[in-house]
Amino acid sequence: MIQFINISKEYKNGTVGLKNIDVKIESGEFAFLVGPSGAGKSTFTKLMIREILPTSGSILINGKSIIRLKRKEIPMLRRGMGFIFQNYRLLNDRTAAENVAFTLEVLGLSSKEVQKRVDYALGMVGLSERKKHFPDELSGGEQQRVAIARAIVNNPAIIVADEPTGNLDPATAEEIMDILNDINIKGTTILMATHDKAIVNRTSHRVLRLNHGELIRDDRKGGYDFEDR
Repeated sequence: MIQFINISKEYKNGTVGLKNIDVKIESGEFAFLVGPSGAGKSTFTKLMIREILPTSGSILINGKSIIRLKRKEIPMLRRGMGFIFQNYRLLNDRTAAENVAFTLEVLGLSSKEVQKRVDYALGMVGLSERKKHFPDELSGGEQQRVAIARAIVNNPAIIVADEPTGNLDPATAEEIMDILNDINIKGTTILMATHDKAIVNRTSHRVLRLNHGELIRDDRKGGYDFEDR
């Protein structure tokens, strides 16, 4: 599903983002990406979505190299992915339903199909009754649920989550993780960058630890190692 083959990334200022990364995340897997700030987590995710290119190596998504994609092919790559961010990135002048619908409207789907998919996605995250509310009328946890609904509304094969529980209290963070686990159980591959030790220890998902651009731990048994902070 996702494969990095001897990937290195060095920025123009000499900073090493990643160094000789070899890793394969299988279809339907849930993997945590952990490590301190500057470890290379953002570089990893940016390479995955072709926001940046590696200095060397190959990246395969569904068996296809994404490095040689033409610019016009990149949006198609990203349509197969859903994105969840720490700060939600919702449009404040649109309701929850309108935020979720935005992605589908860009694709040109019929209004009937858009409504059907939006209702399903919001139902999955438990927000059917809040779909007409604007972001400033929702709690932080509810806003993150909207963000998750937006990420899954196009039924992506892969979800990339960047610190999705970072701004939430522990109880709400657990609720968000329950939703992500349910999505994963249905077959979606999830890569989640996080610093949350409790969240990682609550599950047995695979843990990939980066430090100074190197992959120094790949543990399929899961758990947050004392050195992972």
